[in-house]
Order: sequence, then structure tokens, then C-alpha cells
Amino acid sequence: MLQISGLDVYYGESHILREVDLSVYRGQMVCLIGRNGVGKTTLLKTIMGLLPPRRGKIWFDGVEIAPLSPDRRARSGIGYVAQGREIIPRLTVKENLLLGLEARRKRPKKMQIPEDIFELFPVLKTMLDRRGGDLSGGQQQQLAIARALMGQPQLLLLDEPTEGIQPSIVLEIEAAVRRIIETTGISVLLVEQHLHFVRQADWYYAMQKGGIVASGLTQELSNEVIQRFLAV
Repeated sequence: MLQISGLDVYYGESHILREVDLSVYRGQMVCLIGRNGVGKTTLLKTIMGLLPPRRGKIWFDGVEIAPLSPDRRARSGIGYVAQGREIIPRLTVKENLLLGLEARRKRPKKMQIPEDIFELFPVLKTMLDRRGGDLSGGQQQQLAIARALMGQPQLLLLDEPTEGIQPSIVLEIEAAVRRIIETTGISVLLVEQHLHFVRQADWYYAMQKGGIVASGLTQELSNEVIQRFLAV
């Protein structure tokens, strides 16, 4: 599904990502862990085409995507939920969701929201006419994920979806993401600090100083690795 090889990314002359190798297979949830500032968000932005790599390759579904702009990557099947959610606050929940249709390969004849979106996030159905900026942080995060799903992605990139959200909503988001994978076969690459959510993944990669320094099955994630890459 997603294959990254020898990826180097710079901000100006600052070397941020260093020879990153990473794979995400179809129907798999992969978690990227590491302390703040090690390059996790930079990696997601590079996959989405928002930052250019200086070296390395990114393949998605067998195709090298370096020449593709962010909108073409979205239409090829990559959904992205940025850190901070980035919903449009002055648009209603319904309008935010319908914007997600722009990422589909073929635009549907009818501009409507599939019922399975509301099965994942029931609260959104009760708030369709409410402006996005009036929602709580947790509700905005659910809206952001739902908007990305409206594009029918094959790979979903989630950047710290539980940041600043109350624990009960964190559990709802965890359950929704697992259900998305189980019912649709979508792959997920998740950046996350919340240990319970990390353990929902199938595989983890740990980052330090811009490089991948450890990886493995999350069921084998040791306390040593947790203390090294997640503990404050």
C-alpha cells in the first residue's frame, strides 16, 4: 500500500528526516511514535505532498507519487487529518463534510453524506446545521476524520487525533478508527502519544532525531521502548 525508502527532507538547510524507511500494508494500522520535534508531522506532510523530499522514494499502491500534487494524491486515495484538525469554522458541519467529496476520484452525482459516516460518528448527525467552529475539540476531531472519509481514501493519515481531547471522546475515536479498518480495509498511519491508542495499532515505528530507530509489533511494545519514546 505505502512504501517509503531512504527519505530525506529538509527545512532550508536543516536536515529533518534522515533516510526514513517505512511500510504500511493494506488493512493495517501503523503507529508512528516519538517525542515532539522528531519529525513525525514532517513525515505525514511529505507523504501528502505538502513538503518536498530532497532524496528518497514514496510509492503508493505501486505508483511513485513524487510527481503528484497534494490534490492529486488525495484523489489517488490518500486522506489526511492534520494536527489541529483544520476544519473550516464558519462552514456548517454538513458543508465541511460535503467538501470531502472533492477528494474522490469521481465526483458523485448526488451531494449527500453516506449513512455510514453517521454510524461511525453519531453526534455529527445531530449537528449538521451547526457551524464547525462552535463544536467542542472532540467533535471537531470527529468531523475532521469524517470529512477525510468522505473522499473514500485507501490510506488515512492521522496526526495526533487525540491531542487535547477528553478521555471519553478519545475512546470513541479509537473505536471508530478500528471499525473503519475492519469494515472498509482502509490502511491507517497514525501519529499518536496516547499509549492506549498506540496499542490499538498492528505495528509501530519509533522516531528519534528524524530517523526510524525501532519498529515491531505493538503487542510486543516493551516498557523500555515506551519510556524511551513516549514518556515525558
